[in-house]
Amino acid sequence: MRVVITGAHGKVGRAAVTAMLAGGHDVLAVDLTRPSFERRDPGTADYQMADLTDAGEAFAVIRGADAVVHAAAIPEPTANPAHVVFRTNLMATFNVLEAAVRFGVRRFVNISSETVPGFFFPERDFLPSYAPVDEAHPVHPQDPYALSKHFGEQLMDAAVQRSDIRCISLRPSWVQNVDNYERNLGPQVRDAAVLSPNLWSYIDVDDLADAIVLAAESELPGHEVFYIASPDNVGGRNFAEILPRYYGDQIELRPTDRIDASGISSAKAQRMLGWQPKRSWRDYLDADGRTLDRS
Repeated sequence: MRVVITGAHGKVGRAAVTAMLAGGHDVLAVDLTRPSFERRDPGTADYQMADLTDAGEAFAVIRGADAVVHAAAIPEPTANPAHVVFRTNLMATFNVLEAAVRFGVRRFVNISSETVPGFFFPERDFLPSYAPVDEAHPVHPQDPYALSKHFGEQLMDAAVQRSDIRCISLRPSWVQNVDNYERNLGPQVRDAAVLSPNLWSYIDVDDLADAIVLAAESELPGHEVFYIASPDNVGGRNFAEILPRYYGDQIELRPTDRIDASGISSAKAQRMLGWQPKRSWRDYLDADGRTLDRS
């Protein structure tokens, strides 16, 4: 397929480009990074610079695509003014999806977020109703980032009602790569009391990229939403023990499929997409949360 990947120079986008090329697809990478006018390295993707909040630029890069992976976004709400986060994320998603609908693109992969339920960046704190959290969990977003991602999913719902496009929204957990495992997850490996709203969950960027390829190739009709998280929790602890230890009875514990279960369930993605995660924090960190010596 001819696949357009937006946000292609970000953490998720780079991995998606690599995985899509490895899968034999023709890739147009799109981002705000300035292009190079040197000879392109063999086996790399075509690249175009585009501001996707401009409808004309979005239509220009989507034309001719068989599938779109939309990963472009301001990735959280704390480093930009709220209106900038909301406007950028929502208008970019609207423009890219609108172009895909008008050009008859058949597959659209929307990179949403684990933050959609709302308990990650709230102004008035609240906790998940139950864990592991799954796609049926109620959503009550307060912040501009989670709101933009929630509305993005609603745009997918509308698109499949008015066209033949097939949409999949992926909600990745906290994305890790070889360079940031120790900085991000090391403290939690050492001490489970270092809490995060995703209940010790995470996802390796290459496992996420595998899910993106499967979603782009999927024949699933309509619009489906999938959490993408590693099946194990950071630190590999007994989830049924640490959840009540740190949250008491505030979060209902639901059945898990393994002792060291993640706080977010990806069972739906494994069942419907055939996604099978292959990587763990244990591949990068020792039991003290330090980077493994590979010398």
